[in-house]
Amino acid sequence: STVSATLSANAAENAESSLPWARFSSWLECVCVVTFDLELGQAIEVLWGCNVLHMTCEMCFPGCLGDTQFSFRLRQSVGRRGSWFGEEDAYSRDAPVTLQVKLAHFYGYVYFRQVKDASVKRGYFQKSLVLVSRLPYVHLFQSLLQIIAPEYFEKLEPCLEAVCNEIDQWQSPVPGLTLNLPVMGVVMQVRIPSKNDKPGGSPEKQAQKEVAPMMLPTIHELDLFKCFQSFLIHLQMLWELMLLGEPVVVMAPSPTVSSETVLALVSSIAPLRYCCDYRPYFTIHDTEFKEYTTRTQAPPNVILGVTNPFFIKTFQSWPHIIRLGELKMSGDLPKQVKVKKLAKLKTLDTKPGIYTAHKMFLQKDKSLIKRLLKGIQRKRPSEVQSAILRRHLLELTQSFIIPLERYLASLMPLQRSVTPWKTPPQIRPFSQEEFMGTLEHAGPQLTSVLKGDWVGLYRKFFRSPNFDGWYRLRHREMTQKLECLHLEVVCDADLLGWTKDKSEVEIVDLVLKLREKLMKAGKQQLPVKEGVLEKLEGYLQTVISSLPEDLQTSSVTFNVAQS
Repeated sequence: STVSATLSANAAENAESSLPWARFSSWLECVCVVTFDLELGQAIEVLWGCNVLHMTCEMCFPGCLGDTQFSFRLRQSVGRRGSWFGEEDAYSRDAPVTLQVKLAHFYGYVYFRQVKDASVKRGYFQKSLVLVSRLPYVHLFQSLLQIIAPEYFEKLEPCLEAVCNEIDQWQSPVPGLTLNLPVMGVVMQVRIPSKNDKPGGSPEKQAQKEVAPMMLPTIHELDLFKCFQSFLIHLQMLWELMLLGEPVVVMAPSPTVSSETVLALVSSIAPLRYCCDYRPYFTIHDTEFKEYTTRTQAPPNVILGVTNPFFIKTFQSWPHIIRLGELKMSGDLPKQVKVKKLAKLKTLDTKPGIYTAHKMFLQKDKSLIKRLLKGIQRKRPSEVQSAILRRHLLELTQSFIIPLERYLASLMPLQRSVTPWKTPPQIRPFSQEEFMGTLEHAGPQLTSVLKGDWVGLYRKFFRSPNFDGWYRLRHREMTQKLECLHLEVVCDADLLGWTKDKSEVEIVDLVLKLREKLMKAGKQQLPVKEGVLEKLEGYLQTVISSLPEDLQTSSVTFNVAQS
């Protein structure tokens, strides 16, 4: 809700007010400029924030003429210091799973310019302005680059320092809040999505004190229709590949097409989190290049976006390759690529197509394709076509996930089995066969008209990292819910009455267990009902004060040591 988001915002502001560059760090890890040095090659020229780009200068120089924008993703080097975000931070607790921060990875957002310049030795001005962040806010950061990069390339360093100082004045991202973010005379108005938002619905409106001249409708969504327009008729096949976490290579004509296609594919299974690795723009300079291109083992569960023709030979053994060319039109309609056999993948001059032997589990939804093609003929705006696509993919994913969620809910112990004097009961283990038995009466057919081998799709999904990631997250949430229920039941119990006929050892044991529970609840920020923790703390003090003085002292000492 807006109230809890505001409270989170106030807490975040208080925590960061004493730290230098804390607000900057809540948005960005660093801002840097990569230039071409005749002796050194690609080199970092200017750096604001911490250096995370020592291995990635080459990734920021795609070699295209003019202005190019793209994104990349890289793994954090081992042993590097932590960030503004913690494992249990308030941001990730309240953000949708698809936008939560993953501490193991960074995102890089690049604005590259290469133009002829007679005053430079090589005859070209070549620079990249790069924003590095933990946040997957591709639309926000690419919009920010469109404002600051052209200006920076004209005025250089003093301008960048001013921008970083402005970002350090921004309020930290708090899920559920609408923020005004001023930079270089422009105010961008953005809303940070919350996990409480209804999937596919409009977020609740908030009254604003001022009108922002630049409203961003989204901070993270791409123009799906633009990204998918050359393979609309195969979209369902690609959705299956993403759901199953299959190894996929996207070979694109430019870093822009490569990065946007990979990010769009990853987002196609939302609100399910894509739990495999993905690289929107992957080059031979990537730190995982050897790991991901070895032929001694099966291809890993990753999506790689590449532009270098050299990769065609490298990835010949991969099971799914999407080869994209420049967009071609067939009359009013974008020409659709064909599904081809992997054997037809040639080292040189490979034609655009989807090279795969994947047999689809579900039948194609022809009504969606007709609707989109009709939209093209009627010149329907791209954002409307994207909304239709996003809604279709959302409903498809939800039809697949709802039976799993329904079964998972049945594994929770009954509320009446949670008692104050016993450890909370365990969640029953997930049984694949038991789940399969529920599909006949409570399967995807309740919400989807698509026919096909849903059972086969589930069986393969169970072997994918996406199932493992989904189950771990949901199990953790259910365990926390049980902990909350137990705390609330203990809070309603007569603790003092229970202690009357108990030995001192039993009472001290109760005190220590309750103290541990309270500390755990605070550390994990469990969503306990308001006032429960304070009430329990009060009960605890009352129970401690009923003990003999020597035991009171030892209990308090132990509590302090635990804290």
